[in-house]
Amino acid sequence: MAQREFFITREGLAKLQAELDHLYSVGRQEVAEKIKRAREIGGTANNAEYDNAKDEQAFVEGRILTLENIISRAVIIESPSSSSEVDLGSKVLIRDQDGKLEQYTIVGSAEANPIEGKISNESLVGKALLGRKAGDKIEVIAPAGKLKLLVMEVT
Repeated sequence: MAQREFFITREGLAKLQAELDHLYSVGRQEVAEKIKRAREIGGTANNAEYDNAKDEQAFVEGRILTLENIISRAVIIESPSSSSEVDLGSKVLIRDQDGKLEQYTIVGSAEANPIEGKISNESLVGKALLGRKAGDKIEVIAPAGKLKLLVMEVT
């Protein structure tokens, strides 16, 4: 089975690497201290603090594995080859059916953050925008209903 690639910008990759470095150097150490303290206070049986610390350890180790996987399979998004068509790395200004303007940057799923205006190329809107040009009208069937969008600008 082919390994999945993760499309990501250089900036996004640097953020993930920084998070991984922090978990290696600080996160693991903090959790180990919590486990040690909880064990000293009340052993391991029927100790909610110990159970919480072990849960936190599992989360940290899971996140480390996830980040290692993403980083090892990262494919850097270079500047879009064409500034006229939406592609990975493109910034797209759209107008929705209510006349509201929004700008999105199309990124890979590992870097998506809608609050920052970064949407995944795998999302419903991201997929619908790929290959489009300024002036194109698109309709997206989303869980919230049908969205009608107009591509205003691609950079």
